[in-house]
Amino acid sequence: MAKPIPTKQYQLVVDAVARSAGGACLEQIEAQLPSPPTRRTLQRWLRDLLLQQRLRKTGQGRATRYTPVNRVGLGAKAPVKAPPLKTPPLQVREDEVEHVRTPIALSSESRAIDAYIRQPVQKRTPVGYDRAFLDNYRPNVSFYLPSATCAELLAHGQAAHANAPAGTYARQIASRLLIDLSWNSSRLEGNTYSLLETERLISAGQTAVGKDALEAQMILNHKEAIEFLIASAQEIGFNRYTVLNLHALLSDNLLEDPNASGRLRTIAVGIGQTVFHPLEGPQRIEECFEQVLDTAAAITDPFEQAFFAMVHLPYLQPFEDVNKRVSRLAANIPLIQRNLCPLSFVDVAQQTYISAMLGVYELNRVDLLRDVFVWAYKRSCARYSAVRQSLGEPDAFRMQHRALIFETVSEVVRTGLTKVQAVALVRQTAQSKMAQEDQARFVEVTETQLMSLHEGNIARYRLRPGEYHAWRKHWH
Repeated sequence: MAKPIPTKQYQLVVDAVARSAGGACLEQIEAQLPSPPTRRTLQRWLRDLLLQQRLRKTGQGRATRYTPVNRVGLGAKAPVKAPPLKTPPLQVREDEVEHVRTPIALSSESRAIDAYIRQPVQKRTPVGYDRAFLDNYRPNVSFYLPSATCAELLAHGQAAHANAPAGTYARQIASRLLIDLSWNSSRLEGNTYSLLETERLISAGQTAVGKDALEAQMILNHKEAIEFLIASAQEIGFNRYTVLNLHALLSDNLLEDPNASGRLRTIAVGIGQTVFHPLEGPQRIEECFEQVLDTAAAITDPFEQAFFAMVHLPYLQPFEDVNKRVSRLAANIPLIQRNLCPLSFVDVAQQTYISAMLGVYELNRVDLLRDVFVWAYKRSCARYSAVRQSLGEPDAFRMQHRALIFETVSEVVRTGLTKVQAVALVRQTAQSKMAQEDQARFVEVTETQLMSLHEGNIARYRLRPGEYHAWRKHWH
C-alpha cells in the first residue's frame, strides 16, 4: 500500500529550508524542526519533496544543500507543474520499421524504438544511467499509462472478489499461476524448459532430461518467489523487505557470489546486447534504489505502479544480476494485493520484450514496453478468467480461517506427527481457538487438507520437500 503523505511535516521541512538564505544542509534542517524525525525518515521526506519539485538539491555528500523552488514567501508552496515525459520522435528509416514482426499492435513510436534497437550496437549511441529519468517522474502527477488505458485494464482484470483479503484471487488460481509465471518469466531469460516440463518440475519435482541444472533452479526460484508474494500478500509492498527478498528468492544458487543474493550491488556490471552502462557507485545505487521504492509506493493506480516497477527497477540494475526477473514479479505486487488478475507474460516474444527493455535503457522511452505490458496483461486476463470460472466460488470458511488452517497443517508436518497425534492436535486447536459452532467444521477442513497433502501442493503451506518426505514416513 502507498504510504500516507505527511503533509504538515513536509511543510515544516520546506519552511525550515526557506530560513537558510544560502540553502540548508541536513543538520541545519534538523535544527530548525520543532520535532525532528529520525535521520532516515527526514532523508525520505526530502526525497519526496524533491520529487514534488518543492525543493531543489545542489552539491554532493557533505556539500549537499536544499533550497526552495520558486520561493514566494516563507512557508508558501511553489506552483506545481507536471514534468514532461514525452521525448522527440526517433528518426528511423521506414524500410527498417516495416521489418518488425510481432502480434502486438505497436504504435508508430514503438515501431521506431524497435527498429532503432535492432540496429547493430555499433550504430547506437553509448549512454549511461540518467538520474533525471527517475527524478522527472512525480507519482500521481506524471503518468506512463494514459488514464483510459488504466481504466481498460481494470475492466479486464477486476476479479469477482475485489473486496476480499489481499491475495485471495491469486490463491484461487495459484496452481496455474505458479506454472505460467515461472515458465514465461524464465523463458524470457532464455530458459529452454517447455511448459509441460515446467509443470512436471513444479508439481512433482522432476527435472527434464538433458537440461542444465541452472534452468531447473531458475524455475524453482520463480515458484518460491511467487509463493512468497501470495502467502505474504497483506505485508508485501514496494519496500526494501519485499524487493530484497524477491531478489534473494529469485537468485538463490544462481549467482557467482552467494553473498550478493538479496543485497544491492557494490560492483560495476555490464549488460549484453546494449550500449547502456548502468549506474556505478554503491552510495548512488542505494540512493536511487530508495527513490525508486518511495516513488513506486506513492503511486495510487495499481497498473501505473506495476508498469513503473517494470521500467525503473531494471533500468537502475540495483543487483548484480536477476534484475528483470525481480521487476516482472514486483509488477505483480499491486495486482495480487488488490485481487486483480496477475500478469504472467503469456505469449510475449522474448525478442520483443528485450527490444522494449533496451528502449528504456538506451533511449529512456517507454512506448514499446507499454505496448508489451498492455497486450500481455489482456492476454493474462483472458487466460485466468476462464480458470476462475471453472473453479466456482471459494470456500468462505477456508478463506476466513486460512491463517489458522495454514498454521495447524504446517505444525503437523514439521513436527512429524502420526495420524493419531494429528487428530489430537487439530481437535485441541479447534477447542482452544475456534467458536464452539465452528469447531467441527474446522476439524473437517483441516483434516481434509492433511489427507490431500502431496508433494505438488506443499508450497501453499511453505513446506520444503525434505520436511514433507520425513513426515510421510510417520504419517503412514
